Amino acid sequence: MDNLKLVRLQNIVSRFNKASLLVVGDLMLDEFIWGKVSRISPEAPVPVVWATSESVMPGGAGNVAHNIRALGGKVYLAGVAGDDMMGDLLVGELEKRGIQTGGIVRDRERPTTLKTRVIAHNQQVVRIDKETVSNISDSAIEQMLTFAGRIIKDIDAVIIEDYGKGVIVPKFVEKLIRLAKRHKKIITVDPKESHFPLYKNATCITPNIHEAARAIGLKSKDDMSVEGIGERLLKQLNSEVLLVTLGEDGMCVFEKSGKFKKISTVAQDVYDVSGAGDTVISVYTLAVVSGAKNIEAAHIANCAAGIVVGKVGIAVATQEELNEKIKREIKRRR
Repeated sequence: MDNLKLVRLQNIVSRFNKASLLVVGDLMLDEFIWGKVSRISPEAPVPVVWATSESVMPGGAGNVAHNIRALGGKVYLAGVAGDDMMGDLLVGELEKRGIQTGGIVRDRERPTTLKTRVIAHNQQVVRIDKETVSNISDSAIEQMLTFAGRIIKDIDAVIIEDYGKGVIVPKFVEKLIRLAKRHKKIITVDPKESHFPLYKNATCITPNIHEAARAIGLKSKDDMSVEGIGERLLKQLNSEVLLVTLGEDGMCVFEKSGKFKKISTVAQDVYDVSGAGDTVISVYTLAVVSGAKNIEAAHIANCAAGIVVGKVGIAVATQEELNEKIKREIKRRR
């Protein structure tokens, strides 16, 4: 039975190469300054980091697209970046990774979101954010909707990546979901807590347990069982599936049919959880459009998340790494 399960899951992963997805959401450029700490500053009780190297990579919705592309899927990206040097750098990094950037709107009035992380000895020391979070312009919305309409027949699913930076606004999301529904496309959403009403009728939502609890009016996740929170939120959003991540406790899958499944966390040394949610929604969606059942897709996404948290910085997984992780997890759970 285990061998049959392994073959099935690995066959699903092998079909990632045939998947084509549209990712829509807040774009960011992630900058990393790598260094070492040898002393405390005489000016303040903070470490002095001796910078040894720097690197950049796509963040936010760009990281979701990067995850998909690294696993073999074709991906179109829509969002807003500044018409500035950081925007040029971001688009260049995306194109370098084989991501289709025709849906990115360049806005002269809006700087590209930049998140700078200083990392020393495999530990994040500080993060510096430069961003504007006001709602995007009507012109940007129309340009992205036009792009989505042009490619909608060529894709299998739409991923909405909401970081609350101004791209995911009501007039945009409502039209985008209607467009995807009209063409019978899967819609998955990585949500922002304050925007849950916007996601009604999406196929799958992937909040963490804290976001899910607050979305149904609870002050804390401890005020109700995980099962109770999930069932209530699923009904509230009228979604087919709710995938609730539980941090070190794994994840739970709630289906409209009433099925409920808790998936234990993958055994893994954790170095950096940055971007793990991006990996979960990317791999879950890839797996579903590649023929996986919802529980199978969650298992595969859980394995992928286990890979990326074991790497320092914002990271992605490859098909080879994912297949090996699936194999080890099936063997471990015997």
